[in-house]
Amino acid sequence: MMLSNSETSDFELICVIVNNGLGSKILQTAKKCGVSGGTVLLGKGTIKNRLLELLAINDVRKEIVLMVTNKKTAEYALEHLEKKFKFSKPNHGIAFTTSVLQIIGARSCNNEQIQEEREVQNSMYHAITVIVDKGKAEKVIDAAVEAGSKGGTVINGRGSGIHETSKLFSMAIEPEKEIVLILSEKESTEAIVSAIRKKLKIDEPGMGIIFIQDVNKTYGIYK
Repeated sequence: MMLSNSETSDFELICVIVNNGLGSKILQTAKKCGVSGGTVLLGKGTIKNRLLELLAINDVRKEIVLMVTNKKTAEYALEHLEKKFKFSKPNHGIAFTTSVLQIIGARSCNNEQIQEEREVQNSMYHAITVIVDKGKAEKVIDAAVEAGSKGGTVINGRGSGIHETSKLFSMAIEPEKEIVLILSEKESTEAIVSAIRKKLKIDEPGMGIIFIQDVNKTYGIYK
């Protein structure tokens, strides 16, 4: 079933970004709060610190935990995760939620539970997701920082577009991709996206994809 612009489901995506090794603990805690499960991805954070750059340790391994649940459970789980993992303290992680329009393949979620008029959110942030070829994530981060961002998280992935394959010994090889997740204050989003589009030439075919989501609630973001 396709949803119109005026219809939304009562589900949210919880995204938690923490240091390597904490992902399973996040999942365990969330399950105790009623979340049925989730997915842990490996990535790296980008810290713009001159001393760390000189020591070549400015790239910090991260785990990204993605969980989908209903709005009430998401709010409860996020508050409980904040109490236990202290995202409000520097370098303890970031957690946020975004709205989910439709869910396919999740047994615990029912797409027929449609809420005609969802509560209006007044979050100050956007989640900017940029998908580019491997090796270009640093350029994305550089462009974003120049436009006012404080950095982002890089996740490795693989593309499957029909125009994005190369040949090796007559076999089609899908190029590796890098996914860059940036949290931005809403007033800065346009400048950050414009800088990335210009630097990475996103408007040219095959150069990448950018999409923006409203963030409903956040912990661990500092101005």
